Amino acid sequence: MTASTGSAARNRAERWRWLVFVALAIFGAMLTFVGARAQQKATDDATFRKLIDSYCAAWSTGNAEAPSKFYAKDNGLVFYDVAPFSYHSWKEYHDGVQKEFLESASEIKLTAGKELKVSRRGTIAWTTVPMHLFEKSKDGKTTEMDLRYTGIWEKRGASWVLVHEHLSTPAAGG
Repeated sequence: MTASTGSAARNRAERWRWLVFVALAIFGAMLTFVGARAQQKATDDATFRKLIDSYCAAWSTGNAEAPSKFYAKDNGLVFYDVAPFSYHSWKEYHDGVQKEFLESASEIKLTAGKELKVSRRGTIAWTTVPMHLFEKSKDGKTTEMDLRYTGIWEKRGASWVLVHEHLSTPAAGG
């Protein structure tokens, strides 16, 4: 083997080592990114499961003040409910639901289903989950209904607050 052949072989080997090193570095970075995304998803799922369960417990108190901590109070926000169709601020929603549902109820229970889906992009997250509403009126009548829930949440400081929600019955098609 001549000196130039040996030098060429060493150069090729060095290039291959460099390519393997770069490929391993890229692969490691991808694994780190995928792992971080999976960890973030698991954290978001746990965070929003706790939020949704607390949200349901708050509405189940029968007092519209209890869930107020979950809502942004900005003007112009719209919240859709099963009756009436929409509310155009937290105050309007609070007063409307209190009058429409809560004042006539002796017992109310809202529960979230297991199929919670969370999608997040930065400080905005949206959740979808089936819910079940049980209501016993003061005159003894009971009503039960399955609901579809979509909530748009915004992270403000350390807390997540609802900036939009849509609650509907499957039969309503909404």
